[in-house]
Amino acid sequence: MTRNSKTKDFMIRHMIEMLLVLLIIGMTIGAPNFASVNNIMNIFRNVSLKGVVAIGMTLVIICGEIDLSIGSQVALGGVLTAYISKVLIDAGMAPDYSALIGLLAAIALAILVGIFHGIAIYNLGMPSFIVTLATQSIMYGLAAIICGGFPIINVYPNWYEYLGVGKLIGVPVQAFILIIVVLIGWFLMSKTDLGRSIYAVGGNAESARLSGINVRRVKIIVMVAVQLMALLGGTMNSAQVRSATFGFGRGWETQVISSVVIGGTAMSGGIGTIWGTFIGIMFTGVIANGMTLLNVNEYMQYVVNGALMFFAVMFNTYMNRARR
Repeated sequence: MTRNSKTKDFMIRHMIEMLLVLLIIGMTIGAPNFASVNNIMNIFRNVSLKGVVAIGMTLVIICGEIDLSIGSQVALGGVLTAYISKVLIDAGMAPDYSALIGLLAAIALAILVGIFHGIAIYNLGMPSFIVTLATQSIMYGLAAIICGGFPIINVYPNWYEYLGVGKLIGVPVQAFILIIVVLIGWFLMSKTDLGRSIYAVGGNAESARLSGINVRRVKIIVMVAVQLMALLGGTMNSAQVRSATFGFGRGWETQVISSVVIGGTAMSGGIGTIWGTFIGIMFTGVIANGMTLLNVNEYMQYVVNGALMFFAVMFNTYMNRARR
């Protein structure tokens, strides 16, 4: 490979990182207080909620599937935790224990939903788009029924609220949680047989099956993983606002998928990295924060996010062709 070819390959592979750097420089110059410590911490706090979900979604998309129910899991998980906690507090249990039991119940539900998705996709041959679109509506409905259409408040102990508003050495706890999830995701996809199996299934499920990979198991694992990450994001969200309601999580699907796609993960499956998704998370977070500081119309922000996703898919298609 010639020097020019190496340079071109490097630029293609790291284009999103270079664009992020240019974006940060531009926002620092154009947006007041963008580079302040408080604003940087605010960016990390905001991207962490959807960022942990994006890591789980990366596994799903690399595996060749999609999950549109993550927003409803954010809502249902938070509502279920709060409802069970409230019932147990009313029965005389200490909030520390009631919230823990509620959270464990929400975890169990997230696992069951993920297993159901995996079985419906593999055993019943249903498209993941349709399966998760159906459960999206079901879970939103259940969340609304459980909370009666009103927020559930004043049920969280201090340790639970710490997940939403706590700081460690001046950095939001949510940012540390995101970094831990990113590192676990990177290790899983880069250093384990399971990670290699996820890539193989996403690249060609039939070839992976013939190679001895348990495709059913892999699909169930990734569908469970994204549900657990959605629950984690929802837990941090409810802890941050100290309440839970069925409206939480609406619209997260588009934002999460945008971050994953902008980070270089191919919607066709088999291609993508955890690092790329992390950069995509930061990219969308910086843009959202910058537009807010620049007083960009809220509706225009939807236009910008949609355009970003379109051009990210187009750019990723070009990169994949250029690598061949």
